[in-house]
Amino acid sequence: MHHHCKPNNVLPAVVHPTKCCVNHTFTNNVVPHIHPQHTTTVNHINFEHQHFFPQTQSVVNEVTHTQAVAPPAPVAPVAPAPGPGFGGPGFGAPGFGGPGFGGPGFGAPGFRKK
Repeated sequence: MHHHCKPNNVLPAVVHPTKCCVNHTFTNNVVPHIHPQHTTTVNHINFEHQHFFPQTQSVVNEVTHTQAVAPPAPVAPVAPAPGPGFGGPGFGAPGFGGPGFGGPGFGAPGFRKK
């Protein structure tokens, strides 16, 4: 048995503007100055250790769908009920207001007067 699955629709990517962050760093530079005398220059070198913590985030959206369809109510056939007529004698032609509303005359089969 072969199942023919329709491939997923791949929509164009939505590219958002890059969030720019500014990181300031400072470097100490020692510039030795030499004067016309014997000078010992002591260079003090500072190492600034900078730690960076890049972070990413993700979001998951879980979507569910439910479908509910109520089954139709069963309709049992009902025999026409004899009755005293809708409009009485002379109300209409046979088949409209004859004897028995719901019986021979106006009522549709299955419509019972209670």
